[in-house]
Amino acid sequence: MVKSVRGQSEPQFIVADGSDLKVLAQGMRAQIPPQQLYSRAWHLIKESYYEQKFGGQDWNRWEHHYDGKLKTSDDAHKAIETMLASLGDPYTRFLDRDAFDDEKSQIDAHLFGVGMQLGMHDKKVVVISPIEGTPAFKAHIQPGDEIIEVDGKPVKGQSLDQVVKQIRGKIDTKVTITCMRKTERIKSVLVRAEIPIRAVVSTEILPGNIGYIRLDSFISSKANAEMKTALKKLSSADGIILDLRNNPGGLLANAIEIASMFLDRGVIVSTIDADGYKNPTPASGNPITHQPVVLLINGGSASASEILSGALRDNGRAKLVGQKSFGKGLVQAINKLEDGSGINVTIAKYLTPNDTDIHKQGITPDYVVKLEDDDITKKGKGPWWYDPSYNNFKRAPTDGKDIQLNKAIEVMKDTISKSQAQGRTTAQATDEAPKN
Repeated sequence: MVKSVRGQSEPQFIVADGSDLKVLAQGMRAQIPPQQLYSRAWHLIKESYYEQKFGGQDWNRWEHHYDGKLKTSDDAHKAIETMLASLGDPYTRFLDRDAFDDEKSQIDAHLFGVGMQLGMHDKKVVVISPIEGTPAFKAHIQPGDEIIEVDGKPVKGQSLDQVVKQIRGKIDTKVTITCMRKTERIKSVLVRAEIPIRAVVSTEILPGNIGYIRLDSFISSKANAEMKTALKKLSSADGIILDLRNNPGGLLANAIEIASMFLDRGVIVSTIDADGYKNPTPASGNPITHQPVVLLINGGSASASEILSGALRDNGRAKLVGQKSFGKGLVQAINKLEDGSGINVTIAKYLTPNDTDIHKQGITPDYVVKLEDDDITKKGKGPWWYDPSYNNFKRAPTDGKDIQLNKAIEVMKDTISKSQAQGRTTAQATDEAPKN
């Protein structure tokens, strides 16, 4: 799908970003004068930024602010970062080449590495889980293993991102990972491979014939296909619990298409651009399921997660359980600059079908289930897959400890019961109807 952006002659491809809309301009990495790179960034904001007061400043003051001062691309990058910071918008930001490439890889669902989910705990890099079928899984790396060296170099004192960058690399190249498992030192030589990026990370039937889907992200271009597969697998369930907790968002198009999987009709979301134009997006009218739905959300559910949550609740299609969502109601476009870097630009805000602006407000669920810090860290009552203590790696959605999921199951059972009772009443009325 190609879209023209005001003031630009070159085509741009619409994809979406970890939070919302993303626009990737065509163009190859090239040597470009630093001043020209900066000017390109200035014009992008001028032409497409959603808030035309530009944070209460005259945007023209930046156009020639660095004339004659930019000698290198690094100079241009720092100048662009300073210019963008003046907007006071944390979502309008500069992306260096690595950050831009990383986002593109997530969208394309292409990642090269060894297949480990990592976390930082007590300043230690810890394996949360190896991904099934990957080099790390085949090497028997286990949850809870502490990574102490990569290619013989200690990782102590490094950030999680720094360690991840060392582990990732070109396909079919080797990397040596040294772990501590309690008191045992284990060294593994792994060959990097393409690692599957899954949006749907759990699909199963819970007791009571209730389907459960955990949707981890909307960023992968394969998320829609994964959701369709999950719903097909659970087609015999009496209802669906869709878990969006800690889902930070993803492709706007994915949120719209997934919402259409559940809706017969109605608006999914409306966007309002820099010109104040409101553009509602309706459901396609071809749902693939009519099963009752309960959504789980929390403070980590943002952007595309909130679009889906708002769409299903405002259209009377689902009940929400959990805690208030994050509250990100802005749409971004990421524009690729000529040197391979990029700029995330807020180009619009969005409203739920009931015209509710949830930015900085979030969505309050129908059934609030609060979690205190101790409930998560000490009592194990939080999301079943999340253990910040890094002590319990064997939890499951059926272990009965996740109190928000327990409430969702309770709501779903009640919904199913009422639906079945209504069905029996309708059937009885039909049987008793007079015949002509």
